[in-house]
Amino acid sequence: METRTVMKREQEEQSSQMSHSMQLSSQIKKKTFTSSDEEASYSDYYPIIPADLMSVKEILGTENFPRHRTWEILKETLAEDEEYYRDKWTMFGNEAEKLELEVIRNQHVLRTRVDKLALRRQAEKKKSAHMEYMERLSQKAPDFPIPLRAHTVWEGMTVKLSCTVKGYPPPKVTWYKDGLPLRMSDQPWNYSLRQTFGLNTLEIRRCSPEDAGEYKVVAKSVLGEAMTFGTLVVNSYQGAVAGSELSQTRAWPDTHFGITFPPTWVKEGNSLSLQCTFTSPLLPSRHEITWFRDGIQLHQSSNVDIKTDDYTASFTLQAAHKEHEGVYTARLRTFDEIREHSAFVYVKDASAAVLGGPASPLAVQVSDVNKDYVFLTWQPPSADGASPVQGYYIERCEVGQTEWVRCNMHTQKMCCYPVFGLKEGTQYQFRVRAVNQAGAGRPSMATKPVLTADPQEHTRTMVVKYDRGRKLTITKDELEGQVKAPLPPTDVHACEVSDTYVVLSWTEPDPRGREPLNFYVERSLVETSSWELASLDVVVNSPRFPVFDLVKGKQYRFRVRSINKYGVSDPSEPSQPISLGKPQAVPAPPHSVLVFRDTDTSVLLKWQEPKDKDDILGYYLYYSEVGKQDWQTINNKPVTDTRFTVHGLKTRKEYVFRVKAVSRAGNSNYSDESQPILVKSAIRVPSAPSAIALLLCTGTEMVLSWRAPSYNGGDPVRGYYLDQREKGMETWREVNVKPAKERQYKVCNLTSGHFYQFRVFAANMAGVGKPSEPSETFLCEKWTMPEPGCPYDVEVREVRDSSLVLLWAAPLYEGRGPVTGYLLEISQGDQSDEWTAVTENLISDTHYKVSGLQAGQTYRLRVSAVNEAGVGCASLPTEPVTAQTRPGTKNIEIGVDDDGFIYLGYEADEMNDESEFLWGKNYSEPIDAGRAHAETSKNRSKLTFTDPSEEDLGLYTVEMSDNPDLSSSYDFTAEDLERLKELSWQVRNPLIALKSGWQVEVSEKGEVRLWLQTESLSNDAELRLIFNDREISSTPHRKINFDKAKGLVEILFDQLSPEDQGSYTAQLRDGRAKNQFTLVFVDQKFRQALALADKNRRDQQRKCGPYFLEFLSWSVNEDCQLIMKCKVTNTNKDTTLKWFKEGVGLTQVEYVQSSGVSTLTIPQVTKKEAGSYRAVVSDGRGEDVSTLDLLNDEYDKLLQQLSKQCALSASQLRIQSTAEGVMIYSSLKYYISHLKNSWYYGEKRIDQEARMKPGCSMDKVWIEIRNPTENDKGKYTLEMFDGKDTHKRCLDLSAQALADAILEYQRLKQAAIAEKNRAKVTKGLPDVVAIMEGKTLCLTCFIDGDPAPEICWLRNDREIVDEAQFTITKEPKCSTITVHKVTMEDSGKYSIYVRNKFGSETVDVTLSVYKLGEKPPANAVELC
Repeated sequence: METRTVMKREQEEQSSQMSHSMQLSSQIKKKTFTSSDEEASYSDYYPIIPADLMSVKEILGTENFPRHRTWEILKETLAEDEEYYRDKWTMFGNEAEKLELEVIRNQHVLRTRVDKLALRRQAEKKKSAHMEYMERLSQKAPDFPIPLRAHTVWEGMTVKLSCTVKGYPPPKVTWYKDGLPLRMSDQPWNYSLRQTFGLNTLEIRRCSPEDAGEYKVVAKSVLGEAMTFGTLVVNSYQGAVAGSELSQTRAWPDTHFGITFPPTWVKEGNSLSLQCTFTSPLLPSRHEITWFRDGIQLHQSSNVDIKTDDYTASFTLQAAHKEHEGVYTARLRTFDEIREHSAFVYVKDASAAVLGGPASPLAVQVSDVNKDYVFLTWQPPSADGASPVQGYYIERCEVGQTEWVRCNMHTQKMCCYPVFGLKEGTQYQFRVRAVNQAGAGRPSMATKPVLTADPQEHTRTMVVKYDRGRKLTITKDELEGQVKAPLPPTDVHACEVSDTYVVLSWTEPDPRGREPLNFYVERSLVETSSWELASLDVVVNSPRFPVFDLVKGKQYRFRVRSINKYGVSDPSEPSQPISLGKPQAVPAPPHSVLVFRDTDTSVLLKWQEPKDKDDILGYYLYYSEVGKQDWQTINNKPVTDTRFTVHGLKTRKEYVFRVKAVSRAGNSNYSDESQPILVKSAIRVPSAPSAIALLLCTGTEMVLSWRAPSYNGGDPVRGYYLDQREKGMETWREVNVKPAKERQYKVCNLTSGHFYQFRVFAANMAGVGKPSEPSETFLCEKWTMPEPGCPYDVEVREVRDSSLVLLWAAPLYEGRGPVTGYLLEISQGDQSDEWTAVTENLISDTHYKVSGLQAGQTYRLRVSAVNEAGVGCASLPTEPVTAQTRPGTKNIEIGVDDDGFIYLGYEADEMNDESEFLWGKNYSEPIDAGRAHAETSKNRSKLTFTDPSEEDLGLYTVEMSDNPDLSSSYDFTAEDLERLKELSWQVRNPLIALKSGWQVEVSEKGEVRLWLQTESLSNDAELRLIFNDREISSTPHRKINFDKAKGLVEILFDQLSPEDQGSYTAQLRDGRAKNQFTLVFVDQKFRQALALADKNRRDQQRKCGPYFLEFLSWSVNEDCQLIMKCKVTNTNKDTTLKWFKEGVGLTQVEYVQSSGVSTLTIPQVTKKEAGSYRAVVSDGRGEDVSTLDLLNDEYDKLLQQLSKQCALSASQLRIQSTAEGVMIYSSLKYYISHLKNSWYYGEKRIDQEARMKPGCSMDKVWIEIRNPTENDKGKYTLEMFDGKDTHKRCLDLSAQALADAILEYQRLKQAAIAEKNRAKVTKGLPDVVAIMEGKTLCLTCFIDGDPAPEICWLRNDREIVDEAQFTITKEPKCSTITVHKVTMEDSGKYSIYVRNKFGSETVDVTLSVYKLGEKPPANAVELC
């Protein structure tokens, strides 16, 4: 049976049509159908068996078939039934054909359904991918556009609390009541929650007082969270208001910012952390903390970490970039108000990628995203580096990979660039580098991942809703399946034009068709009609194409063709003429830069923008201290406004500023510099005074005092104004018209028995400040109590980590008797009412230094006056003060100035123009102008004593007039006075300082220099030189130099002589300073200098002709050769160089005249090399001699060095078998007897013995092991001692290596025995002998061998048997052959052959017979 396999749909149809003529087989499987998108698999085979077997009728119809009578009967029977079965078979075939046609029709129906399902799956897949892309684009943090609001209802009513939440992905919404999650399951009959399209509604039915409270809704997603609050108040019919008690029973404290973050600087790439604290705990139900940058809310992300604790909120940026620079705001949203704190964060440039390279660009933005094209824009950096920015490199990286690929080969000058040639459906990141002459700078921050896709894809999809919310998605690809050849694009135009490129844009044809589209771009010059392909070798997938190779000044037209697999469309309509644009110029610089004072560390900068401001993106600001020209960048992100507050400046320093405008074309030139400004706080009105106290009351008058403002506004307080009012009155009445200069004022014309309140205003040049808090209510009644009144003007000075000084004024009212002392009390903490006495005894002065404080702890202090009646009322407590040394605090220093006066000095770290240094003694006494006077220079003051004595001893104090916190004191004691008077005398009678004492130097020419050096002297300095008690001056033989600026004194001798021996003294005077220095130049010191000078002078003379630059020296090279070498210089063509040893000239010397090097090489050193060597170089100008003595110690040193080199050349130990045994040896380049060697087996030294015998030769050192056995394995060491160092070579002889060596030894031993005992001729015959004809020849040979060898004589290689002509004698060690009466025929080769069992040997001799009168051969031995 033939089996056919069908795989495709067409073959299935053919097989169906043929089935009416085939028999059905049980092997046929149930058919399955595939869609047109799917490929048939090899499992879908359908075997079909055709009915082509030979039937019985055919068998019977065969002519040659043998027939029987039975067959004839059968044939007749078949003929009768043939018609019946033919009709029946025809009916069956028709029915089968109908059935097969029905099957084929059903196949078509099923296939159509499968195709539709596959098409729907494809559409849904594309839709889900597009929706996922759109979801990523539409992600948004949660927010409440419509928040909850407060409600007030009656008990039993129904209320709905509603809010609207937005965000994508949809946030999870949770409801809270009074800080606890609201569970709907607890009261399902009462609460109903609905969420519909972002509208969240909580319905509360039949409100009861228990439902009153604070409701909160929190929306959370992966992008952050948001919350909203609302209060529900339920009014009861009994009059109670439920929910209102929330504000009565729960006393929520107002929450304010505590410690906040200041302006902050962070380096690019580093992390940024901002933190602020709060005065009360943050409750999730009442407080919400949000962070903003430049007004845009920040959310939790992979780079942003936002945390909120009870008292702290923090914001952390993992890696800061320039884009993150700006104003950061922490917003505290409470139940009823919003509080904010803001500060600017500056991002400084990171270190340059290359030295002098530019900074990184910023704000890289991606726009116009297509399948294979995006458009990038960015902003230029603020810092160009060592040279101006020449352009930019653009780089891209596929998400998931680490390799960044450059997009442009040439630098791009403008801050925009079209990137083409991207892969469709791929996510990319982009970054930019600025380039200058130094190279490429740091890269910008990478953009967020961008997916390349068709931006019009969503317009080709339509969603149809049907059947209760079900959706059907229909794409244009399905509707445009009949479109084959594409239509041409339309609207070809330039969407981006610059001076280097043009970006073309067009609209895709509509309908586009199902097949993917590509495009051809053609161009033509306007004046020609020929078109050329502009997109050659480039596949254009999207309707964007950048053209870079246009010629400036020429106009082009462009057209586009569509392409799909069916063909190419007609060209589009040509575009309008397009040409390259003009280069965009950088903007003009800003002008009119003005600076205004702001705070002690900041200024306000304003400027005017240029006239043409359309292309300006912002401004970069720069500053420099006056006179330094060290310009620093202020901001690295362009400022869009024309004013900016510059922070981080140094107080009391002068600065100048300038500005640049920023555009896509680059940065402008610098503006003109601003006027210099001194950084200090701007003048403001003072703050309010405080602590109003009543010092005295007479019945109609009251004396008041108060505490000065904590902040004077940058200008001294010029006076105070008082207001008063009686108790119960709301109106304040002015007390004084003229300002009170002191912080004490007498209020007159009061009514006795009335109660009064007062308040005080402080005024300065800027105006009158805010009033103080009203004082306590004072009763106007004359004081008659016996105790004293309260002290006043209680002030704190000199606050340090463990101490402070308290000052106060005596009370105006003393009571019954005078004040006898003061009681000082202290309280720890801000509000504590526990007061402790500081001292056990009363204090007599009005100042006291409190010690023993804890650093960082806060204290308050108060003072009470005491008289005989007792302790009076206490003063008002001081403001809380923290025991902590202020950073930059300076103390009074004491010293002596340059004129020898004793002084006290103090330096203030903060000072204004109006600030004054106030010096005092014992905190109360003024400084006596006759005994001391004060001088101020910048921020330093000095109190100088005229003639200090014991009267000037005591405690001196200083403080700043406008900032008493800057204060210090010093106790001037008798010990200080004594010490400083001694120092003063030294200053007034100074000594000239010595830098370097007398030195003696000898030059190469033999000149001698004596010199010393002191500190720098003035031009009025004087010098006297004393030699052996007499003053000397310059002479031709001795020259004296005196360099006053360097303080250098020197004496120069052109030729030192014995007469110059002695002592030299230099006496110096410079104003009041003087000193003298002596050099004793005698004995050995003088003789050494004299000898060295003579030697150098002789060397100088020697070098007038040829001379030795390098004298004779020897060395040993790696080949163990002795090299003697010298080098001469200053030679000419007549110069000769000769070597001598012991006066005998040497000829094997090499001399290279060009280099001046001459060498003598000795291959092998023996004792005869010892001796004295001499080299002489000479010509007509002179000669020079160099000698080298290789004798005694020097020769031993040579042998040692040679031995060392020989030992270093030794190879590693090897093993070798011999006939006597096994030899372990090391090869050397050269061996001498001076090199001592020793052999060790393990740790035992091997001495001379019968079995082991050391030995050596010229190139080898060995030890021979005779008759070796297996016991000889182990470690063998050769130690070579060169006279100084020991050199080792080792061999670990293993059992296998020894066994192999013993086997080889036995073979060699047998070979040696055989060689020794074999038959051989010990004394042979001459090669050629000559004899005269007729004489008798006798040849004798000596033989050796054991056993005795057999002997045979041969003539011309044939054995001699003629005994008549030849006589042969054979003895054990000798054999002779005699030839009688030699004839000419006897000439030829004669040989003796000996042999035994160990071997044989043949020796030949040639016999030459000559006649009488002839000469024998020249090479023959003549026999007589």
